[in-house]
Amino acid sequence: MFTVIIPARYASTRLPGKALLDIGGKPMVVRVAERARDSGAGRVLIATDDARIEAAARAHGVDVVMTRADHPTGTDRLAEAAAQLALPPEAIVVNVQGDEPLLDAAVIRGVALALRDAPDAAIATACHPLADAAEFFSPNVVKVVCDQRGGALYFSRAPIPFAREAFGQAGTAPPALPALPEGLPAYRHIGLYAYRAAFLARYPTLTQTPLERFEALEQLRALGHGYRIIVEVLPGPLPPGVDTEEDLIKVRALFEQAWKSGTMAGGSS
Repeated sequence: MFTVIIPARYASTRLPGKALLDIGGKPMVVRVAERARDSGAGRVLIATDDARIEAAARAHGVDVVMTRADHPTGTDRLAEAAAQLALPPEAIVVNVQGDEPLLDAAVIRGVALALRDAPDAAIATACHPLADAAEFFSPNVVKVVCDQRGGALYFSRAPIPFAREAFGQAGTAPPALPALPEGLPAYRHIGLYAYRAAFLARYPTLTQTPLERFEALEQLRALGHGYRIIVEVLPGPLPPGVDTEEDLIKVRALFEQAWKSGTMAGGSS
């Protein structure tokens, strides 16, 4: 059994108030909670500092934990919520982003089970194979390399692992490269995390590492302090989340399509 906590803020640089934007007749963050409920979680909650999000969640029967407004990261907000719930140290908490209403419930469950089955890990996350050279070399795509047991060795915006013979000494993709070299273990990191409650209690005390600061990747703090991160490999990319108005239009259309086909959780009104 595991707990899903959905950190949700009202403020958003590119799409203000996006947690409450309508997706098929309900606020987006409520749709995310509905997907999380289908994962087999023992409990699903929204963690927020905003009264509007709290009211919307309660109106749709979703549990809410009110947190402080000054958290620097979503993980800090998650840690406060887990502390309020007084979860035992071994409890598994899955952090699901509130802007992914199309997220497959099986993926949520898979990451939780990956952590359950790796007792020496503090965190589990996910990735999928990369085959496109443009994505591999893009600094907007976070890559992960793993050890033979599926533990993360490093996360980076740089192209890792670097295929020296195929790419030469260049730091950018050769213009004629149609695809990545066959067999290159290139994986795109997916920002879905499961944590042990004991780690979440410790997280707010961990100092930021230089690697985290330069890469602007929060998960490097855990690696830098010696915590093991197990990585679940998914067969392909996840459905899109919502960051922009264009994303919203796309996700609404995909949701409507999934709803009509009977593959989407929850009601339409």
